[in-house]
Amino acid sequence: MYNSGKIITGLIIFVGLVATPFFYNSGKTSVKPEPGIDTPAIRQLAEKQCVEPREFMKANHMQLLNDWRDSAVRDGSRIYVNSQGKQFTISLQNTCMHCHSNKAEFCDKCHTYANVKPYCWNCHIAPKENKT
Repeated sequence: MYNSGKIITGLIIFVGLVATPFFYNSGKTSVKPEPGIDTPAIRQLAEKQCVEPREFMKANHMQLLNDWRDSAVRDGSRIYVNSQGKQFTISLQNTCMHCHSNKAEFCDKCHTYANVKPYCWNCHIAPKENKT
């Protein structure tokens, strides 16, 4: 067989490269983050509910924020009517971050876990952490 040494060497290198991520991450576990919702504003709420139900917000907050951005910036509409008919002001800083003032515990925990780098803070000023 011609060049069998080169072929076997190439196969060993290929298998080594493909298996590297598995060896690199073996033994490491990452704990699913539990975002902290214990803030002074949330504690004062009689009904602890976001603009939409929790499961909706977990799955769709990115799309909701994009829709809010488009609605506020492009259409000039600053009122959001949720699925229960309640009205909220469309504002990341004054609506969302008012309750979720703990950006490090609420936003950053999950975004770091998911290795997502949202561009919210390219335009908005990141809130200062309120120590409770």
